[in-house]
Amino acid sequence: MTETPARHEQPEQHGNTPGTGAHRRDKSVQRRRVLIGGGTVAVVGGLAVAGIASADPTSAKKGNPKPTKSTSASASASASTSATTTVCTLNAEVTEGPYSLDGALVREDIREDKEGFEVRYTLTVVDVADDCAPLAGALVELWHCDSLGEYSGFVGGNGHEEEDNGTFLRGGQITDADGQVNITSIWPGHYISRAVHVHMRVHTDVTLTDDSYTGGEVIHTGQLFFDEDINAEIQATSPYSANTTQETLLSDDSIYDDGGASSGLLTLTALGSSVSDGYTATLTVGVDS
Repeated sequence: MTETPARHEQPEQHGNTPGTGAHRRDKSVQRRRVLIGGGTVAVVGGLAVAGIASADPTSAKKGNPKPTKSTSASASASASTSATTTVCTLNAEVTEGPYSLDGALVREDIREDKEGFEVRYTLTVVDVADDCAPLAGALVELWHCDSLGEYSGFVGGNGHEEEDNGTFLRGGQITDADGQVNITSIWPGHYISRAVHVHMRVHTDVTLTDDSYTGGEVIHTGQLFFDEDINAEIQATSPYSANTTQETLLSDDSIYDDGGASSGLLTLTALGSSVSDGYTATLTVGVDS
């Protein structure tokens, strides 16, 4: 196994960052690749294909979504399937940022009453320490800002006043036997200094309570990113267009390093003919237990 040189992370900023939101983890980004011998041409959840499949919202009929693969994705798929060895990628480990909170609710729908375009996440967690076998029984936790760029528990950081219950757009699910979770949310808004993104943690050995969890260990901290062209159209559409703070492009983001799926770039499929109909978002997340 080889390891690429570490890249130092820039701390995430969100307006005037409150002191209570200190980073728990300011590690360097590290990406490692594990070669698995043999004649296989694919691994669980398509992990070998590091490209993305972005959807053209005009190319799909509602109820019959059809993704349109980018050229880079097709090239990556061709390279993967023609090889005699498969590359299993450990997803980039990055800072969790200043807006994490402990004790997330364990639930499938984290939207509450927040306006925005629906995103249906399907995330498959595989363990590179176990030949990329699905990791069952892990808690996948997501959190992100609303359409105005505000995080629950920290409302006002992007200059907007709204009700803050400390729980909207936060939550997680336990992976099934196939290492998979399904979580429904909205497309995130934007805020100063960062491209549009979603935060993610993977926990093992948690104890479930009535609606949350206790204990466990965080084995992966990452971020999820979105196609830049689709995002531009969404951010220009209501309710996102009400947020007039400066937006950072994905290509200029201090965290995303243009690593495709291994850096958290989601595969998007349109749910209808308009961006307002929403998207499915899929990714295979390689972690090291």
